[in-house]
Amino acid sequence: MRRRNFVQAVLGSALGLCGCQAGEGLAHITGGFSGMSLERGHAMRDFLQSGAGWSAPAKVFRTEVLIAGGGVAGLAAARALRLRGRHDFAMLELEDSAGGNARGGALGGIACPLGAHYLPVPGDDAPEVQDLLEELGLRQRLAGRWGYDERHLCHSPQERLFFNDAWQDGLLPLQGVEHDTLAQYQKFSVLVEQERKVGVWSIPIGNSALAPAQRALAAITFVAYLDRHGLTDPHLRWYLDYCCRDDYGAGLATVSAFAGLHYFASRHGFHAPGSEGAEREGVLTWPEGNAWLTRRLAAPLGERLHTGRVVLRISNTRGGVEVDALNTATQALERWQARMAVVALPVHVAARVVQNPPDFLTLAARQLVQAPWLVANLHLRESLHDRPGAAPSWDNVVYGDSVSAPGLGYVDARHQSLQSVAGATVLTYYRALGDVAGGPLAGRQLLLHKPWAAWRDDIIAELSPAHPDLAGKVTQLEITRYGHAMAVPVANVEGQIGLYRSSDMRKQLSKTERSATRPVLAWEHLRFAHSDWAGYSVFEEAFAAGHVAGS
Repeated sequence: MRRRNFVQAVLGSALGLCGCQAGEGLAHITGGFSGMSLERGHAMRDFLQSGAGWSAPAKVFRTEVLIAGGGVAGLAAARALRLRGRHDFAMLELEDSAGGNARGGALGGIACPLGAHYLPVPGDDAPEVQDLLEELGLRQRLAGRWGYDERHLCHSPQERLFFNDAWQDGLLPLQGVEHDTLAQYQKFSVLVEQERKVGVWSIPIGNSALAPAQRALAAITFVAYLDRHGLTDPHLRWYLDYCCRDDYGAGLATVSAFAGLHYFASRHGFHAPGSEGAEREGVLTWPEGNAWLTRRLAAPLGERLHTGRVVLRISNTRGGVEVDALNTATQALERWQARMAVVALPVHVAARVVQNPPDFLTLAARQLVQAPWLVANLHLRESLHDRPGAAPSWDNVVYGDSVSAPGLGYVDARHQSLQSVAGATVLTYYRALGDVAGGPLAGRQLLLHKPWAAWRDDIIAELSPAHPDLAGKVTQLEITRYGHAMAVPVANVEGQIGLYRSSDMRKQLSKTERSATRPVLAWEHLRFAHSDWAGYSVFEEAFAAGHVAGS
């Protein structure tokens, strides 16, 4: 069935089941694009491309340290400065609130995420994150052992999959699959355990040295690795493709085998049905997602946080650094002078705004592949009537191909409330666009030009087979668009992981200082910190990089 006919058929069925009148369509669902200003980012790009002359700044400010970018890395740098007793700093943030891809909002009075929505319980490879969670009271030592506040751990049931017209527990397709599929699950499980022994699989990646075998995996795609080992089962490949799109914004054919295996080897492994140790690690989550964390990181900044600032130029001077930024509220140019700056901007932005950038920054921006994302929050006036099978869960995924189910499912903002009486809620739906036809650039164009109503119709159509009454119960649908949401860990023939080729290259191209086991990427009066450099857009990577840059 052609996609247009499929959408019409599903919507027609859904509207009929919910009691909506013929011809009424989905007009009762209000909403639009919100949560992020594409115009501000494009204003920076357009200004730099225009070649317009530089006007004199309306105001000049001075501070010891300037942090450009208020995402997780920038907030971590600010925290590190505060912990060292250095309070003379300022932060410039593009949006109206700090947090980057880990911000939150509310719909119908219900808190919901606008991006990242969980944090795996960190291991000992992420001491900076462990310290933060201890500071926030989430991690405590009880009877000689570390434990986490159960109010913030994801409540059970965590995950379910709509597969073969019914809900099942867990996201690995199981209901009614053949013996050959189960055998391939078992084979992949054995391979993961073998790969875990070839080197250290840590998060953050930069906190440990990588073995040659791991770099060899980084040189090929995950699909090539699966082909090499005869893992062709469509259900296994669907699941592994889902995992890659969920963590990295692109699928099997794009991400490296190292990244595909790292998803399992660094955390809970891969457990075939019936095997021991199938329990997954704990996950910390909140109704507003990781905004719970970034809001607490931003709160102590007070007036040192300057939002609505479009950074246009970062320049090294003889005595420090000079930064020009557009104040979007006043439309006036501001100049900031500081002894040093932490450039906590995405790499492609840093390469545009740093004047006379070093070669390593230009090269990194050229190599970087970034996935666009769409996040949609759907407000429901009342709870849904489920299809048969597993009970409602925090994370809910619909099985299908790139036409019938291109998204990554949704999380329920009220799951953590443990409400005894079901009622209104917000479902947060995710779709990665890193490997649509035409690649990330085509995905960005799709985000920019596709009308909100068309996205609304597609999302309702995708989820309606699992929830026939969805169309009639959604009252509002707000969409947040991220054109450059995250770095994609693509396969690299040189075995490169992230934007560093090797530790030797890192020493040649930058002034390298050392804090614990992680080097600081610095150039003259600038320090660079962003998850883009690691090639993994996860909280632990961004936080560790920012924390070291501010130390």
